Amino acid sequence: MHSLEPNFLDSLRFSAEQLKTIRAIGDARGRQALWYQQVPEVLKNLRMVAQIESTESSNRIEGVTVSPERLEPLVLKRTDPRNRSEQEVAGYRDVLGLIHDSATEMQFSANVMLQLHGILYRYLPDEGGHWKSAPNGIIEKHPDGSRRIRFKPSPPQLVQIQIDKLCSNFTTAQTDGREPLVVVALSILDFLCIHPFLDANGRVGRLLTLMLLYQFDYQVGRYISLERVIEQSKETYYEALEASSQDWHEGQHNVMPWLNYFWGMLLRAYGEFRERLDAVHPQGHGSKTELVRHAVLKRKKPFTLSAIEDECLGVSRDMVRHVLRQMREEGLVEVNGRGRAARWALTDNADIGNTGTEE
Repeated sequence: MHSLEPNFLDSLRFSAEQLKTIRAIGDARGRQALWYQQVPEVLKNLRMVAQIESTESSNRIEGVTVSPERLEPLVLKRTDPRNRSEQEVAGYRDVLGLIHDSATEMQFSANVMLQLHGILYRYLPDEGGHWKSAPNGIIEKHPDGSRRIRFKPSPPQLVQIQIDKLCSNFTTAQTDGREPLVVVALSILDFLCIHPFLDANGRVGRLLTLMLLYQFDYQVGRYISLERVIEQSKETYYEALEASSQDWHEGQHNVMPWLNYFWGMLLRAYGEFRERLDAVHPQGHGSKTELVRHAVLKRKKPFTLSAIEDECLGVSRDMVRHVLRQMREEGLVEVNGRGRAARWALTDNADIGNTGTEE
């Protein structure tokens, strides 16, 4: 409720580094149309991968997991859910599909929030689509079983009032021409501080993030899973949320930790999007794709993903992983094991040419 108050927004002052980040995200958005024209045939595959990763990561953040062999069939609607975890995954899949198809036609309103929550519960015995009826807290759970309250959200009797005010402030900020990257990030911060549902607030918050970004033409979430990017930085996500929620009820909170995290997450997603497009549409021999391929093809012995990452300075782990997968599809490499223990090796099909030093 408080972050989008006009007086609060007027009081915000941004550093040169923050303004640089905002411009960088805006520049990336401006290049979207060009990227679509260059590699339209690749986008369908990226979108499918992002849909699977988003459904998996957003649920896994909340402790909901599904076996790998069941995940893809569930997300692609090739099978029906068999247990509660799969029911939750199927519900998220449905909401995600709705947002992908209809985000620009959806309002940031109480009714839409209730609708999204109801669809999340579509396959569950519990009924969704209702505000919380009892107090809830944002709890930090430790490995030793102890717990700590990170934040006490709004009480049930204030939820409808504060959600309505949040939506009204959002409309005003939009009408006043406020910076969209500020408005979207703070709208989600306030939603999470209100915490209007007994459960699934984080998932609804991430879905609303995607919806609002689409409405302002930040389309990267269609092709790169924002939920996965958040999961990979989960601790930083929770730290930023906790830091910016302190004194929120009094309207004296510091939104900068949350804004910095939110913008960094979005910038990282755009960077990964560009890297993945470069992997299938390299711009010259000096591309990152060629750098990774060269590092792989010169190896005689099995190697790890980390070894390639260490050699290819400036290339992200996701980019290295993507190129390795592409080379596996081409029959050039094979992998044994999973996760950190995975060992890659050249196949007999690989023409290693001039080999370098062994790793």
